Amino acid sequence: MTRLRIAGGRVLRPDATVERADVLVDSESGDIVAVGDPEDVPEGDETLDAEDGLVMPGLVNAHTHVAMTLLRGYADDKELDAWLREDIWPVEGELTPEDVRAGTELGLLEMIRSGTTAFADMYFHEEEVVDAVEDAGLRARLGYGVVTLGKDEDGAREDCEQSLATAREFDGAADGRVETAFMPHSLTTVGEEYLREYVPEAREDDIPLHYHANETTDEVEPIVEGEGQRPLEYARDLDMTDESDFVAHGVHLDAAEIDLLAETGTSVIHCPASNMKLASGMAPVQDLLDAGVTVGLGTDGAASNNDLDVFDEMRDAAMVGKLAANDASAVPAESVVRMATEGSASALGFDSGRIEEGANADIAVVDLDAAHLTPHHDLVSHLVYAARGSDVRHTVCDGAVLMRDGEVLTLDAEAVRQRAEERAAAAVERAE
Repeated sequence: MTRLRIAGGRVLRPDATVERADVLVDSESGDIVAVGDPEDVPEGDETLDAEDGLVMPGLVNAHTHVAMTLLRGYADDKELDAWLREDIWPVEGELTPEDVRAGTELGLLEMIRSGTTAFADMYFHEEEVVDAVEDAGLRARLGYGVVTLGKDEDGAREDCEQSLATAREFDGAADGRVETAFMPHSLTTVGEEYLREYVPEAREDDIPLHYHANETTDEVEPIVEGEGQRPLEYARDLDMTDESDFVAHGVHLDAAEIDLLAETGTSVIHCPASNMKLASGMAPVQDLLDAGVTVGLGTDGAASNNDLDVFDEMRDAAMVGKLAANDASAVPAESVVRMATEGSASALGFDSGRIEEGANADIAVVDLDAAHLTPHHDLVSHLVYAARGSDVRHTVCDGAVLMRDGEVLTLDAEAVRQRAEERAAAAVERAE
C-alpha cells in the first residue's frame, strides 16, 4: 500500500465541525484510511503540507457542459432561448472532436485549480471527455446529450441510440473513475415518443438519467398546456424520476413537484449563477432542503456562468437562496457546503464528498492565510462567503495528487490554454 499523508492542517468533518487532524490516504485503493490526531495517524510514503490550511472534501460540480469553456464570453446578456438558438447552437454545430477535447481540458484545468474533484457532464463527442478525464485524474459521470427537436426520425433515433451506447461503453472507464448516464437534454427538447421508447432501455441496463427540468417558464408552460400536468409529474409518468436520477436547475417547481422529488428520491442540481445570468429565476432551495430532497450544486457551462469555480457557486447559492425565501437565515453556509460536497456526490452516486475513513480520497486543501480569510471565526462560513478557487493549495482525487502547491501535475497548463484559444477562435469563425 502506498500511503499519502495530508498533515498539519485542520479538517472539515462530515458534521461540519473543524478539528486539528491529519488524513491518511491509500493511493492505490483511492480511499481515506485514517483521520485523526497527528500522533495517532501512521506515517505516509508521501506528505502533503496542510499547515495553515483547511482539509475539506473535494468539490463536486454536479451539472456542467465542460467543453463550453470554448464559448466563455462569446454571447452574453441574452435570454436563454435566444442565446441558445442564435449564438450557442450554431457554434456547437461546428465543434469537432478535437475542439471538445481542447475545451474539456481547459475546463478540467480550471476545476483542478479550484478544488473540484468530480463533476457531471452532458455534451457530445463524450469519448473525448472520457479520455481527457482519464489523463487529468478527475472523477466524472458523463453522458451524451440528446436533442430530438428539429430533427427527422432518423436523426432523433441516432441521438438517443448514441446516448445509450455512450453510457454502456464508457461506464467504468478511467479505472472506475468514470460512470455514465442516459442524458435527454430536457422534457421539451426530446419528443415524448423517444422518451417512451428509450428510457425503458436505460432502465433495463440500470443506467441513471440526467436532464434539465423546470429551468424556465418556457420549459413548464408547454407541458402544462399540452399534457395537463406539471413537468415532473409528466416525467414520473415516463419513469424518469428514479432515486438514481438527477435533474438540473429545478427553478420553477411547485409544492407538489417538491413532494414528488422527496418521495422518489430524485436529486436536484442547483445552478444559481447560470439561473441569475439568464434571468431564469430563483430555485426554491430551502423548500427542497426542508422536504428532504437531495440538492447538489453545479456551475452549468462556462458560457452561462462564466466560470467553473464552485466556490463562486456556493456564495451565489447562499445569497440567492435567501432572496428566494425572503429570509436571511435560509440556505445557510453549512447547508451550502454540504450541497457542494456530499449532496452533489450523492446525486451522482459517488462515495465521496466527506472526509472520513472509507470514503473516496477526493480532497482539497484551502489556504487560510489570506487577508480575505482572516480572522478565523467560522471556517465553514469562510468557505461559502469569502473563499475563492484560487485559495486552493492542493487537489487530490482517488488518492492521487492532481495539484501540489498550486501547480497542476496532470495537465500542461500553458499548452491547454493555447490549444483552447486557437480552437475557440476557429470554431467561431466557421460558425460566423
